[in-house]
Amino acid sequence: MSTMRISQLAERCGVPATTLRFYENAGLLPADRNASGYRLYGEEAVERLAFIAAAKHLGLPLEEIGELLAVWEAGACADVKADLRPRISARLDEAEQRTAELTAFAASLHTALEHLDALPDRATRCDPECGFLTQPAPIGASRAVDIVLSPSRRAAEETESWRTAPVACSLTGDGLGERKAQWHRLLDGAVRQEIPDGLRLTMPASRAGGLAALAAEEQQCCPFFDFRLHLNGQYLHVEVRAATAGAELLTDLFGPTA
Repeated sequence: MSTMRISQLAERCGVPATTLRFYENAGLLPADRNASGYRLYGEEAVERLAFIAAAKHLGLPLEEIGELLAVWEAGACADVKADLRPRISARLDEAEQRTAELTAFAASLHTALEHLDALPDRATRCDPECGFLTQPAPIGASRAVDIVLSPSRRAAEETESWRTAPVACSLTGDGLGERKAQWHRLLDGAVRQEIPDGLRLTMPASRAGGLAALAAEEQQCCPFFDFRLHLNGQYLHVEVRAATAGAELLTDLFGPTA
């Protein structure tokens, strides 16, 4: 039976060797060793990595993927189906909750833009008489809007689960490069400030919709990021945090502090 070294498996599957080592340490990807101590993988590792990638695409944390792998290895498709269904249902509930939050956020932005466009152009300084600074918020919304985007909003608020989430991204190759380019385009010109565990970025409120959508996508592949969006008037403040092990990737995606 042919075997592969870790570099060969990484190249074939488009998964960084560092991620393969992490999967091994997490018990998801066992490896044999040769006499020199190098990792060796068989063809089954390719199929196993495809299974892990598919499960991560569904938003499953590595702990649950490990549990699902044990069922998958038993070989009964019906058992995998029965085990997977409630997990997907739970992720669907979370996704629908996020969608509702983003929809409400988008509605508040539309309201703010409509009111802004209706204001007269004045040569004097903006003050409460122009109406914008004292405009009441629509029912069900507040003047300043906060949204927290984490793997599970309730879990993040109660236990800050992003701090213990594995630092591993399901995006690879071109997908990872395109995601990085998206963030750099969206954050162009943003004012950066260092905060504990991450960065605080300030930019025009007009970017809020695109940023919230991209942050939600980022959560699907990198659950170790914690996003907090605060809309206040014409400014959007975004706080991005990650555990210590994810600090390098955080800087790479969201840029160094000013």
